[in-house]
Amino acid sequence: MSLQNPRTRAIESIASNNKPLGTVRPGEPSAAEVFAQNVFGLNTMQAHLPKDVFARLMKTLKRNERLDPSVADIVANAMKDWALARGATHYTHWFHPMTGFTAEKHDSFLSPTDGGLAINEFSGKRLIQGEPDASSFPSGGIRSTFEARGYTAWDPTSPAFLIESVNGTTLCIPTAFCSFTGHALDKKVPLLRSIEALSKQAIRILRLFGDNATQHVTTTVGPEQEYFLIDRRLYLLRPDLINAGRTLFGAKPPKGQEMEDHYFGSIKERVLAFMMDAERDMYKLGIPIKTRHNEVAPAQFEIAPVFEQANVAADHNMLVMEVLRKVAAKHELHCILHEKPFAGINGSGKHNNWSMQDDRGNNLLDPGETPHDNAQFLVFLTAVIRTVWKWGKLLRAGIATAGNDHRLGANEAPPAIISVYLGDTLSEVVKGLIAGKKQAGRGAGTLEIGAQALPHLPQDASDRNRTSPFAYTGGKFEFRAVGSSASIASPNAILNTIIADSLDYLATEIEKAKLTMDFNAAVQKVLTETLRDAEPVIFNGDNYSKEWHMEAEKRGLPNLKTCVDAIPALVEPDSRDLFRKYGVFNEEELKSNFHVMLENYCKTLNIEALQTSDIARTLILPAAIAYQGDLARTISATKGLGSFNQSGQEKLLADVCDRTSRLKQAIDELDARRTRVEGEAHDELKRARYWRDEVIPAMNSVRTIADELEMIVDDVKWPLPKYRELLYVY
Repeated sequence: MSLQNPRTRAIESIASNNKPLGTVRPGEPSAAEVFAQNVFGLNTMQAHLPKDVFARLMKTLKRNERLDPSVADIVANAMKDWALARGATHYTHWFHPMTGFTAEKHDSFLSPTDGGLAINEFSGKRLIQGEPDASSFPSGGIRSTFEARGYTAWDPTSPAFLIESVNGTTLCIPTAFCSFTGHALDKKVPLLRSIEALSKQAIRILRLFGDNATQHVTTTVGPEQEYFLIDRRLYLLRPDLINAGRTLFGAKPPKGQEMEDHYFGSIKERVLAFMMDAERDMYKLGIPIKTRHNEVAPAQFEIAPVFEQANVAADHNMLVMEVLRKVAAKHELHCILHEKPFAGINGSGKHNNWSMQDDRGNNLLDPGETPHDNAQFLVFLTAVIRTVWKWGKLLRAGIATAGNDHRLGANEAPPAIISVYLGDTLSEVVKGLIAGKKQAGRGAGTLEIGAQALPHLPQDASDRNRTSPFAYTGGKFEFRAVGSSASIASPNAILNTIIADSLDYLATEIEKAKLTMDFNAAVQKVLTETLRDAEPVIFNGDNYSKEWHMEAEKRGLPNLKTCVDAIPALVEPDSRDLFRKYGVFNEEELKSNFHVMLENYCKTLNIEALQTSDIARTLILPAAIAYQGDLARTISATKGLGSFNQSGQEKLLADVCDRTSRLKQAIDELDARRTRVEGEAHDELKRARYWRDEVIPAMNSVRTIADELEMIVDDVKWPLPKYRELLYVY
């Protein structure tokens, strides 16, 4: 009998051919020289556009004024000439439908002429608007098959860019996607609306502090991206990774992450070659990648950019994921972006580092150098604290996916309970505001807004808390609960909106209080009252501990453990009023998002259940039966040789027979439960609950037995690459 199977052949191939692919060579232009060379950004536009046209376009970009249609043709022609000079043959309106991915339809610049020839042309009309089929994308009922018209609209706030491929280059124009009736069908439109809503309310606060210069406030985001890399040859032998994005089977390997030797460890040469190649592609696209390193789990890594405006950061993060996937394939690797691809080790997140910035570049969550700055900072800080306290359920809904449910709650992923970490220094200041206590080390004065007794607040005033879902980390808040495969547009659209609500509340309350007292006293009064209400959401301890979960329940904080629990928060009456008030979602759009999220959950679980059944029935069960037959034949053959003690072999055979029988029964039960789910077809929420409560346990039962069999079946017969190979052979 051959001692080889597809697994061992793949490992032999990796062992003989896994040298790093050298694609970045000495003598090539430096990173600084290639940075943004494939981006139609400000410098490129200034070089290609007439001064007056560039000035009018800058008003749109810097002041968020409506685009002057008269400049569209000029911009389109300049963009076309620039793209053609760099080898482009086609253009596409690049957008973010509610699939969670990006979409594109390529059109050629080439247009035939009457003389049988062709010319390259690109008009302002084509730049501004496209028309993809709206009924073929998730819409939650806004669009039907017989109502297919949808529009893409140029987003001039995010620069156009070029995507280079083996045989040519494509001009990608970031766009919004909406229906014929004007409803948002994407993730970009709500994000842009939310930024405007926040800006309006933030400026009200700044005006109260005497800032009459700021015209616009935006949010900035620096999303850290975690991912796994495995060898592509092993990946292709795992149908679950191919179809579900995660391993549906896999026994615990002899070594996991318990040695703590991977985090920040020396990067393997093959992986480093991939990283350098991917970074170079990202630099060309103007993505400001800053950090790369090994993450905690074996085969897990992280890449992180510098802060950018939220809309651009969302576009860039989608490009980061695409570049990682493409470049990994070139290096015979596979990039896994699922939140929990491997059981028993860390999952992957996307730490959403978030802040607010005015149009002069001032960070509004920076404590500043003076008491006046401190006071303004404390207002914005209080807005964030109130937001998490009042709208924690919406924050949880914003990161609700089937994949993230596997990750939240352990292994450096925060729990589903949304709380705020401030650190010791800021917590002491907040407590002082609430109680009017004298602050240690500040003399005899009490904490009064605007008085010199207010202490200097350094940006990094305390340690970090890696278990907190929403932690102040110096000049920003780190929203750690966002899943690694998710678009950051949705959680940031929600975050911006609920922050806008708190800024609106504080501005209104301070304006009222000013009618009867001076400004500093008004600020002090409003902050004290607001923080007293919101104080239960502040927690600096271990968010994983059972004690915190019990304490959080006493404090009245919601614990929405699964996305099926969290998604309904989107359509509760308060949420509907909130999004309608700030113009981020109308009633139909909110319902659409609710239905699409539930539908995605159910579809994801259906794929996983089908794949679990298929792999177990057609790969694992036959392997177990074959090994069972080998054992039976061996025991039978050796019985004729004498009175040897075969109790051990017989016990092994009995174990295999028992588990094989139970595996068949578990597969049948999973199939039965998956079939019965069709009975809930008319109620998406009931349907989703059925998947969670009935189908997932049935899938887990199949896996448990299969993983037990993996530990006893002949290794040569086991059909799937094991964790010990997937995580360490690359």
